This record gives sequence, C-alpha cells and structure tokens, in this order.
Amino acid sequence: MEEITIEKLPGVGPATAEKLRDAGYSDVMSIAVASPKELGDAADIGESTASKIIIAARKAADVGQFETGDVIFERRMKLGHLTSGSKSLDELLGGGFETQSITELFGEFGSGKTQIAHQLCVNVQLPVEKGGLDGDASYIDTENTFRPERIKQMAEHLGLDASETLKRIHVARAYNSNHQMLLVEKVKELSKEIPARLLIIDSLTAHFRAEYVGRGALADRQQKLNKHMHDLLRWGDLNDGVICVTNQVSAKPDALFGDPTRPIGGHIVGHTATFRIYLRKSKGEKRIARLIDSPHLPEGEAVFSITREGVRD
Repeated sequence: MEEITIEKLPGVGPATAEKLRDAGYSDVMSIAVASPKELGDAADIGESTASKIIIAARKAADVGQFETGDVIFERRMKLGHLTSGSKSLDELLGGGFETQSITELFGEFGSGKTQIAHQLCVNVQLPVEKGGLDGDASYIDTENTFRPERIKQMAEHLGLDASETLKRIHVARAYNSNHQMLLVEKVKELSKEIPARLLIIDSLTAHFRAEYVGRGALADRQQKLNKHMHDLLRWGDLNDGVICVTNQVSAKPDALFGDPTRPIGGHIVGHTATFRIYLRKSKGEKRIARLIDSPHLPEGEAVFSITREGVRD
C-alpha cells in the first residue's frame, strides 16, 4: 500500500491530488475511509467522482471488503493495550485502553477523569513490555486542565526523565467547538512526523454544551459531535492509536437528560464510544470505575487510587 500514491487512483490528476493533500488526504488509506461528500468538498469535485475515487482507494488499500470472522479475530489479537497504571482498572478493560477504540471516561468533578488522562500521557511512552506503546501523546485541552507539574510527578515515579516525557506530549488549547474539531485535523498532520499512539480530549463535550443551548440547537450539536467522533475513530485506525475522551454528566435530572449521572452527548456519543466508564469518588484517594458499555466485555467495577505518584491500585 505504501507504493501506491494518490495520483495513481483513477480520476485523480495533479490538480486534484494537490487539493486532496492540502485537505489532509495524503495517502490511499485516508481516502479509502473518507465519505464521498467530505472528499468532494475537499477536492472541489462531484460526489459521483469522489465515490469512484474512494472505491478505487478501498481496493488498493484492501479495506471495505467482506472478511471471515477468523481473519478479523486474528487482526484483533494484534491490537495494542495501554496500561492505566492500575491492574484492576486494566482488567476491567480487558487488558488496558485498547488501540483503534474510543474510551469515554465520565463522572462528576473530582472523580479522576483528568488524572487518568495525564497518567495515560506518561504511560504511552513506556515500552510495550511495561504496558506502554512506545509513542507520543496529543492532548486537546478544552477546559485548561493540562498540568505539566502533574506529568513531572508521574514520570519521576516511573523512573522517566520528566523533561523528555513532557517533550513527547503535544498540547493544544481548544477555544470553541469548531477549533476543537480543527485540532483533530492538526493531530492527523502531526502524526505523520511523530510516533503518535494516544489522543486525549479533555473534555469532549464542554464547548458543544456551552455553545448549543436548548432543544432547538440539539440537532446541530449532535450532527457536529457525530462528525467529530468519527474523525477521532479514523485517526485511531490510521495510527493504531488509543483515543481517550472525558465527558461531563448532567448536573440535575431534567426532561432532556433524565439521570443526573448520565453523560452529555446523548446517543451519538453513546453509540460511537467503544468503551464507556463511569467514575465516582469513594473514601480518600479511592475511586470506583464502572464499565457501562463495551462490545465484548461484561459490566463490572474496579477500585483504584489516585495518589501523588499517579493512578495506582
């Protein structure tokens, strides 16, 4: 697949290829997983032409075809897992945070969402034999929660050089929902230059919740969230990376959200997130994680602690 350039796809001339590259479609795989409308808008071509290009890209990249279950099982066995720092939390997730999947952490203020996100940014840099992925992290910060001092504490406890650890975490502050979505595109570009294996968004829904208020704006919000979530999944597929997003819960029961411990984002976030974990406080440093949803794991709970050294059993 590496040998096939986008110019070799039928219907892609030099001018179209340049427009596609400018829009971030620099290889056959990125075109293969695009929608006709996205590709058509990016290259200023009709949707029917875009469809033909996508079909050719899927054949070249060998994606989008029917496969037997044993082939998919064999491929899933090669998925990576990133340790959280807690064995009980890793066991709840079937071995840790899975690559090519979105794991959503939701809960009230102080339940440990951001602490886990920080810990993952450190752990991803560990070698595979120690539960890491030997890669870099990208952190999209929507609520000004990223703290380099916390990373320093966690890194030193694991025997890592704090300065070098911080250099491998690429942080961007998102100022609104549009900017947040644009930053995912920037992460895709950055991932061509670094060994990107982790993408954090803390928090996923804060800007969407603030900007789209009331029932009248709900459809627009959900449509944008849907695109955003699928962009995240595409990044995970292309980079075999872990995606971890944090989410808020509704402050009180109401007609729109119902349960006060229900995460924001409705069915769109619920259906697109692969794993959903509800976090809540317990006594002192203890936190309880409950696996609410997973395609293949049973519901269950894990108890872990958040200490000065980081996330631990």
